[in-house]
Amino acid sequence: MNLAPQESRTYFTTFSTAGRRRLFAVEANARLMVETLQGYREKGSFALHAFVVMPDHVHVLLTPAAAVSLEKTLQLMKGGFSFRLKSKVNVWERGHFDRRIADLDGYEACVRYIHENPVVAGLVDTADAYLFSSACGGAVTDGMPAWLGRG
Repeated sequence: MNLAPQESRTYFTTFSTAGRRRLFAVEANARLMVETLQGYREKGSFALHAFVVMPDHVHVLLTPAAAVSLEKTLQLMKGGFSFRLKSKVNVWERGHFDRRIADLDGYEACVRYIHENPVVAGLVDTADAYLFSSACGGAVTDGMPAWLGRG
């Protein structure tokens, strides 16, 4: 499938805490990360399709705003959280993993992976029971990108 540049700007990305420290096992820190994601979503920096804040890493499915690069969205999320946390030590591992979403099957597979991550890790019995995820009823996310045909 050949996607136009704007159409192919949806990404699954993962970033980890420094030393894989279980920073988000502390509820206040996990809530702060969710608030950071929601804040930049509300500002229009990116469309947030799915997310989960695990004890030592974060998975996000997003589409950056037209004038915003993936690298800038990561800088906003990681830097925005670090600034709010006011930590004196490194918060994040350098770099990140990302994969561009090519089609509907890939998008849906990423949503499932993100939502099931806390279940697979043994943190909860059902995806909707994990408070720091878009699978939880209180999370605000954006619909599927329009280029996938259901947005």
